[in-house]
Amino acid sequence: MTTALRVLHVDDEPDIREVVEVSLALDPLLMTRSCASGDEALAVAAEWPPDIILLDVMMPAMDGPTTLARLRGNARTADIPVIFMSARAQSSDLDHFRSLGAAGVIPKPFDPMTLAASVRDHVRPSDEWLDAMRKVFLRRVKDDAPATLDSGMDSPP
Repeated sequence: MTTALRVLHVDDEPDIREVVEVSLALDPLLMTRSCASGDEALAVAAEWPPDIILLDVMMPAMDGPTTLARLRGNARTADIPVIFMSARAQSSDLDHFRSLGAAGVIPKPFDPMTLAASVRDHVRPSDEWLDAMRKVFLRRVKDDAPATLDSGMDSPP
C-alpha cells in the first residue's frame, strides 16, 4: 500500500486555494490541506506535518519568505521542503527564492492539469538517499547470501 503525500498549500487568495485543491485532487495519492495565511500555515504544519509545502510568496501580514524563515526556525517543521508559488519567476527571482531555502518555484499562472506532477517532481528521493538505500540493500544481499546457500535454496527443484 502506498502512503499519500501530504501537501500543505498556503495562499491568501480563496480562488487560488480552490484551484490548487481541485488540481491536486486529480492525483489520488496526494492529500491536501489549505491555509489562508502564514500564521495559519505555521500552526497546521506543526500539528499535521506535511511532506511538502506550497507557499505563496506575496501575502499580507506574513509573506512567503517570512513564513519559510519561521518554518526553518521550528525543529518540527525545519526540514519540510517548501516550494514557492509566484508570478515573479525571472531567473534572479528564482535564485533568490532558492537562496532562502526553497526547494523550488512553481510559476503563476500554473497549469492545473500538471500541478500534481510538478509537486511530485519536488518530492522525489535525493540521489544521496537512493545511494544510501542501495548500499543497505547490497549489504543485506551479501549478508543473506551465505544463509541462502546453506539452506539449499540455490539448488533446482
